[in-house]
Amino acid sequence: MGRYANLSRIEAMDPERDAWEILRLSTGYEFPWDYTRALEFALFRTYCVPSISALLARTGEFERRPQKRYDDTALLMGELVDHGYDSPRGKEALRAVNRMHHRYDIDNDDMLYVLSTFVFDPMEWLEQYGWRKPSEHEKQASYHFYRAVGARMGIRDVPEGYDAYLAFKRTYEAEHFKHADTNAEIGRYTLDLFCSWYPAPMRPAARKAVIALLDPAMLDAFGLAPAPGWLTTTAKAALRGRARAVRRMPPRREPFLTNQPKNRTYPGYPTGYRPSDLGTS
Repeated sequence: MGRYANLSRIEAMDPERDAWEILRLSTGYEFPWDYTRALEFALFRTYCVPSISALLARTGEFERRPQKRYDDTALLMGELVDHGYDSPRGKEALRAVNRMHHRYDIDNDDMLYVLSTFVFDPMEWLEQYGWRKPSEHEKQASYHFYRAVGARMGIRDVPEGYDAYLAFKRTYEAEHFKHADTNAEIGRYTLDLFCSWYPAPMRPAARKAVIALLDPAMLDAFGLAPAPGWLTTTAKAALRGRARAVRRMPPRREPFLTNQPKNRTYPGYPTGYRPSDLGTS
C-alpha cells in the first residue's frame, strides 16, 4: 500500500455522497495527529467570541473539569467520524451533543461559527503543516459532512457551498472577535489544560509554544502578548519538519480517533463505554 493510496481512493469518491468515508480516511488514517491539533486550536479559537466564552464561564465546566470537557468533545465528534452520523453510535453521540446544547439559549450564528471551525480550521492547518496538502475532495467532503451534522443539531442557515461558508466564518470573526474578561478566563483554563499534558519542567515552554501559534486576532481577544518572533518561526519550522518526516513514513493501517488507549477521562475508551456516557447529564 503506497503512501498516496488513500488519496487515490479519496479522489475516486464523490465528495458529497461519500463525505463520511472521505473524512474517515482523511481524519483517521491520513492526518490523525494533525486533525487533533487543529481542532484543539479551533476550539481555542471559538473562545475569542465573548458570547461563547461567557456561556462557557457560566457553566463552570472549564473551571471545574476542563479535561473532561475536552475529552467529551473530542470523543463525541470522533464517534461521528468513526461510525457516521446515521449509525447507531453516531445517533447516540448526536443525542448527547444535543442534550448538552439544548440546556442553553445559544445564538444560531454562534452555533454556525463553532461548526465552521470543524470544517475549515483542519484544512488551514493541513495547508501549513500537513505531510501533504488537503485535496479539493477532502475540503468539499468536510463541508458536506459537517453541514449534515449541523442539520441534525438543528443549526439553521448553513451557507450553500464551501466558499460561502468560509466567507461567513471570516466575516463572523472580523465582527465578533473582541477582548473580554471571559475570553481570558476560558483561554487561561484551556491553556493550563494543554500545558498539564507535559511534565512540570516542560510546561512553561509548552505555554510559550502554544501562544507562538496564535494569530494576532486571537492574541488580542485573549489579551495575550505575542511571543517573540524567533519562537514563532521555530515553532512553525518544527511542525513543518515533522510533516517532512511523516511524509516518509508508511501509511497508517489502523484509525486513531476514539480508540486512543491513554484517554484521560475514559480509560480504554470505547471499551466499556457508550456515547451516551459522555458529556454532562
